[in-house]
Amino acid sequence: MENLMNPKDSIEKLNNTYAQKVNILMVDDHPENLLALEAVLTSPNYNLISAQSGKEALKCMLQHEFAVILLDVQMPGLNGFDTAKLIKAREKTKNIPIIFITAISQEVEHVHQGYSVGAIDYIFKPFQPETLKRKIEQFVKIHQNHQETIIQTDLGHLLELNKVNKRLDRTTLNLRRTEALSKAISETITDTIVTFDNQGLILSVNPAVTGMFGYHEKDLVENHVLKLFPKWEDEVLSDSSLSFLPMIRKSVGKIIEVVAGRQDKSCFYADLLIASTSIEDEQIYVCTIRDVTERKQIEEVKKQRFHNLEHIVEERTLELTKSNEKLQKEIEERKRMADHLFRSQERFRKIFESSPLLKAILSQKDLTFIDINPSWSKFTGYSCDELTHQKINSRNFIDEATGKSIDFNKKILNKKIRYETKNGEVRSGLLSTEMIDIDSEPCSLVVLNDITERVHLENEMYRLDRLNLIGEMAAGIAHEIRNPMTTVQGFLQLTRNKVDKLSTDIIDLMLEELNRANSIITEFLNLAKNKISVKRNQNLNTIIEALSPLIQAEALRSNKQLKLELGECPDISLDEKEIRQLILNIALNGLDAMTSNGNLTIKTYKDKETVVLQIKDEGQGISPEVLSKLGTPFFTTKETGTGLGLAICYSVAKRHDAQIEIETGDEGTTFSARFQLIPSLTNA
Repeated sequence: MENLMNPKDSIEKLNNTYAQKVNILMVDDHPENLLALEAVLTSPNYNLISAQSGKEALKCMLQHEFAVILLDVQMPGLNGFDTAKLIKAREKTKNIPIIFITAISQEVEHVHQGYSVGAIDYIFKPFQPETLKRKIEQFVKIHQNHQETIIQTDLGHLLELNKVNKRLDRTTLNLRRTEALSKAISETITDTIVTFDNQGLILSVNPAVTGMFGYHEKDLVENHVLKLFPKWEDEVLSDSSLSFLPMIRKSVGKIIEVVAGRQDKSCFYADLLIASTSIEDEQIYVCTIRDVTERKQIEEVKKQRFHNLEHIVEERTLELTKSNEKLQKEIEERKRMADHLFRSQERFRKIFESSPLLKAILSQKDLTFIDINPSWSKFTGYSCDELTHQKINSRNFIDEATGKSIDFNKKILNKKIRYETKNGEVRSGLLSTEMIDIDSEPCSLVVLNDITERVHLENEMYRLDRLNLIGEMAAGIAHEIRNPMTTVQGFLQLTRNKVDKLSTDIIDLMLEELNRANSIITEFLNLAKNKISVKRNQNLNTIIEALSPLIQAEALRSNKQLKLELGECPDISLDEKEIRQLILNIALNGLDAMTSNGNLTIKTYKDKETVVLQIKDEGQGISPEVLSKLGTPFFTTKETGTGLGLAICYSVAKRHDAQIEIETGDEGTTFSARFQLIPSLTNA
């Protein structure tokens, strides 16, 4: 009895409630699911206990007290529903919250079955970790608050019982010892103590009755004890004082909560503890009355707090319901996305199958064929069965620019290639590859545009263009050479029948015309494709600096200026004579295009893997009609020009693996020649 009423034990138990971790039981026959739950719920405030079967869970229930149970539905042996029934059937564990977690069935009857066996929630896998974590936190809080309320209530009762028993023991002892000691005790106690006989007539009261009820001792002695409890008689005893004593006898040693009445007709709640004793064969009852108005107020506050807590739980449940609805919407959205993905795959399949381009899907892991479309089979002659799971033969796909096999591990865009069919035919095509993922496997989509027929047509057009160009060049050569030859022929015919010798002027004129014809033939030969270039590594700036005085002198003759902006350039392989001719031709054309006071700028610089020669004038620019014909042999805008200068420049640039670019406008024209630092072998 002393242990049960020891307040120190209750206080210690209350403190231990906050210090100890809260136990949470997780039941699932799959260890990986237990690990997933543990990863979500791991907290310094939780003690997570795992069980892999219903029997193991029941054993844990005998060893520990749990705040909440996470229970899998489908388990061998005892399933989740049977385990929940056994837990709810046990008095000690029937109030523990149970949350079912399952991935098997979402049908309404299964959910109803879960709630019917005592579950408070039913969660489907895969669950939202944050949602589950917040739910567990709320149930743990409810568990802790409930434990706190129970312990505090028990503590209050124990304290009160402890005080009352001590006072009753002390009063009994004092009554047996001396009347004086009894009087001293009665005067010091704060509770009202009333003694009455077996008829209910008051024998004595202690002084505390005045402070509690407002009566003096003389007002109560020899009056019925129900005078202190006016509502007791009306509500409990049905206005029958004859049944009061049997109620008193049954209530001896028990605490009864009653409504007491003061002299001023006001009422208050009181705890009534009745004891009985026999003095000289007369039954005497001792009644201790304690005002518990403050305690009742505290209880009301606790009830209000509990009500508020229930309201919070309802709100939280509503939030969780909304979260579940949101999760359901997300599931529907994912399903919609999956349907969209399926439709996209169907569209891709239709495009893949019906495309006129050759298409194949390769595995990036080993470059084996996964699938090909009908166009691939049509052009290459290989069927899908012949190529599936076979590694692609890169030697059948040759880069036309380098003559090397295609590397299908790299991304390719419109690379012109030659490929060999099953019957040995070599065809041309434009190859592109794109990296894609199919079922989480990295793959390459190979797209080949067969241009064999177009290449044949382009070659034929090129041959016809060359024939046409040869015809135009023949006409130009005939025209240019016929003029000086006509002059020489005319003078020779005039002097055929003359005895006198030709005059020096006539002979000089004839020689000049012959030299002109020879010059035209020489410049034309400079256009020859098989002309041999004598190249060596040298600096482009050195050639320009050596040539600049000549260009400066020519510029000064027409009141113009030459500017040099030579940047640092590495040595490259050049034929000095041909480069001098290229620079002179473009520079002199630039000087001719400008009026007086114009500036001709020659600039060099390195741009990535090229060395750039730039010659800029300040003329009026080149019209689109003339620009489209620049570089054509025998096309000129000068009265005395041969039309071979720029054509020779293009020929020199080609032999040096260089590109000539032209930018023109109202502020002048810029000719740029880009020389490769490492020229290709085909032009070496």
